[in-house]
Amino acid sequence: MQNQASELVFLPLGGVGEIGMNLGLYGIGPAEDRSWLMIDCGVTFAGPDLPGVDLVLPDIRFIEAEKDRLLGIVITHAHEDHYGALVELWPHLEAPLYLSPFAAGLLEAKLTHGGPKEIPMNIIKAGERLNLGPFDLEFIAMSHSIPEPMAVAIRSEHGTVVHTGDWKIDHEPGIGEPIDMDRLAEIGREGVRALLCDSTNAVREGASPSEADVADTLTKIIGSAKRRVAVTSFASNVARIRAVAKAAKANDREIVVVGRAMKRAVEVATDLGYMDDMPEFLDEESYGYLPRDKVVALCTGSQGESRAALARIANDDHRHVTLSRGDMVIFSARTIPGNEKAVGAVINGLVDQGMDVVTDRDGLVHVSGHPRKGELEQLYNLLKPQLLVPVHGEPLHLEAQVHFARKNGIKEIVSGRNGDIIRLAPGPGKVIDDAPSGILVKDGLLLIDPEVSGIQERRKLSFVGVATGYITMNRAGEIQGDPDVILFGLPECDQHGDDFEDIALDGLEGAVMSIPKSRRRDANVVTEAARRGLRSAIAERWGKKPLCRVVVNVI
Repeated sequence: MQNQASELVFLPLGGVGEIGMNLGLYGIGPAEDRSWLMIDCGVTFAGPDLPGVDLVLPDIRFIEAEKDRLLGIVITHAHEDHYGALVELWPHLEAPLYLSPFAAGLLEAKLTHGGPKEIPMNIIKAGERLNLGPFDLEFIAMSHSIPEPMAVAIRSEHGTVVHTGDWKIDHEPGIGEPIDMDRLAEIGREGVRALLCDSTNAVREGASPSEADVADTLTKIIGSAKRRVAVTSFASNVARIRAVAKAAKANDREIVVVGRAMKRAVEVATDLGYMDDMPEFLDEESYGYLPRDKVVALCTGSQGESRAALARIANDDHRHVTLSRGDMVIFSARTIPGNEKAVGAVINGLVDQGMDVVTDRDGLVHVSGHPRKGELEQLYNLLKPQLLVPVHGEPLHLEAQVHFARKNGIKEIVSGRNGDIIRLAPGPGKVIDDAPSGILVKDGLLLIDPEVSGIQERRKLSFVGVATGYITMNRAGEIQGDPDVILFGLPECDQHGDDFEDIALDGLEGAVMSIPKSRRRDANVVTEAARRGLRSAIAERWGKKPLCRVVVNVI
């Protein structure tokens, strides 16, 4: 007989209310004693609001405190926003890890560049089953822009939940097996209590084109090129890599791999047999020996990354690969929100040098790996879920799926956000509690809370600079020598031509001299008064308040 105190809950710590950083927890049991399953452990990339930050990761303090009850971590696929936080976060959890051969290969390669020496990995494949305590898991083949994407059917005493991961319906995905529509239909006939579904493209009508369509377009466009061709795409999109290689071969060109991440993806895919029927991939050292009309360079850098191959090529800063006027560059990738400026800068730089740039505005050189409304409708019809919880999206995407699902007859819908504890069963789905959530930032070698990272000050520095004052005083409160100021990021002169260093010094000295001599013996009083005087003097003549610091040395 079912324990009436037991519940099945879903708790997202990332990826619900945002794009990226996906991490979902499923819990079974009473509130005070739940067993937990984690699905995915991803990162997102820092925007201009987080200057200097390398990566953004989910705050896992909730599950870290519960790690003795964490039975396993399942990775649906090897995109950074679904598995990229493992290197940093797994040592804090040390739970059994389950992932596909391709994801394991990429993670193994990632570990050679830092992080823990080893993360024990358990290989799983579509069609297999796995029991973890009260969770009975089945892995289902899906289609996405990477090899071996899987949905997870989670069976328990509370019914069946389907967690889709990232997916689309593609019957010709270019690599591996297509989405297993038959198995999804069978699970639907068994009965599905809840569907937790990718919302990324829920605002778009129709259905996503196939990778096969992109492959045809790339062959035609490369065939029209008269000189060198460079193609940039996500390194993890092995189907796209194969499409570019086939297009090169069809047009009597050699394929050269440029960029560490692209090389790593090709090596892992080759080891797993995904490149058995492909032409030879040449290394970048071969590039300079090939005729201009006989080469295709497959490059990293589709998101405008400054250290990636394409940006370095565009800046004429690559050791082996160069492009020149009349060459063609194909952007076979979507620009991730937040990267538009960086991508635009690379494209403008290439165009300014006379290169022919082709993007998805010019032809079908990229296709999304996420479902549009037509595909969502097909999945609803296959699974017939009682309850829908939209995930993987910003509020716009989540609400678009809410409205679409309601139009398609799904009456029970819960739209949550990161940190919401959502009851899936028994009883109606609803948000029943919340848990600590937020972000951690990878800042150089540190993984820290943004509140103690100094980011707020960095952000302010980027707008108004910093002024630092130095004063030496004796114990009687008398200034010794001349005070000094150092200004960073401030104009040289005000609108009247007066030097800001002189303005700052006047403010500093005036503030100190205004303190009664008896109180100048207190270094803290002098420090705060001098800081305020420094900031006030600059603000009066500039209209902005820089970050101000004063150092008082007492001798």
